[in-house]
Amino acid sequence: MSGPADPRLILRDEELDAGVELMMLAEAALWAGVDAGLEAEAARESIAPRAAILGRSHWRAAFLLKRRPGLGVQELARLTSLSKQAASKVLGDLEARGLAEKVARVLDGRRRAALLTGSGAAFEDRIAERLRGQLARAYRTGGLDGVGGARAILGALAGSRGKGGDAR
Repeated sequence: MSGPADPRLILRDEELDAGVELMMLAEAALWAGVDAGLEAEAARESIAPRAAILGRSHWRAAFLLKRRPGLGVQELARLTSLSKQAASKVLGDLEARGLAEKVARVLDGRRRAALLTGSGAAFEDRIAERLRGQLARAYRTGGLDGVGGARAILGALAGSRGKGGDAR
């Protein structure tokens, strides 16, 4: 679907700024869904102190591990713009809770790949279910042509980060 750019498409700064604004508002709406899911997880586990609650970075890591099993710290840091130290901490937190496990890679046993456990996949799915509902409603609003267009635009924005994921 990525052909040459249509030379008739001329976008003014106002139109581009409106697009950036909508992207920011859409991102905020999606993160609100993640936050609600994380709060539900905390209530489900009866966790009282806020510090013990898993955050957005933990869910993002779980989501990416579902889509790209075997990610390492370096790949997770690149995909999420976390530092390597932060990505390592997030994976360590997931591992400590039994949501992920690290295994030696086949070609390089010194590097550890992370995989979701069954509990980790269930954690990720409970939160992602909310987002899938939000996205399905938005896609229905855009119609059949809008879905492909939206995916093409978002894929172009994601650039190399969007490569290598499950293209369902």
